Amino acid sequence: MSPRAACRLEALGFTQVHDYLPGKVDWLARNLPVEGTGADAPVIGQHLRHDVVTTRPDEPIADLRARVAASPHTFALVTTADRILLGRLRSIHLDQMNAGTAAEVMEAGPSTLRPHEPLEAVRSRLVNRDLTYAIVTDPDGRFLGTVHPDDLT
Repeated sequence: MSPRAACRLEALGFTQVHDYLPGKVDWLARNLPVEGTGADAPVIGQHLRHDVVTTRPDEPIADLRARVAASPHTFALVTTADRILLGRLRSIHLDQMNAGTAAEVMEAGPSTLRPHEPLEAVRSRLVNRDLTYAIVTDPDGRFLGTVHPDDLT
């Protein structure tokens, strides 16, 4: 919102007014709450799963293998302490390596989506490409969750 609009809202009695400089698309891409026209449009950010194993780059593969085996997924995501997505470890990486760390065997920079993407378009894309999930991050690369075609109905 522009500074002029913020001043007008304050003049009308609103007390929590902010001038969000990055803009509306950035706000939506961070999966932050929205109001008004189009706020109820179905987007993938409403269907995020948070059950994927995450790991730090220095975690030994041997330790990680057991956590992934106990999870509902066959992969893990490598993140920093503040959840910036660095890479993905597929089950083949975990099965083939007996030593080493997550950073040594991860796929760097996996494809990601933003949470404000339209639900139906993403579902169709996942189904058409025979993908079982998509990784969702914010504009800073912070991991928010995954979405799965079956959840996007």
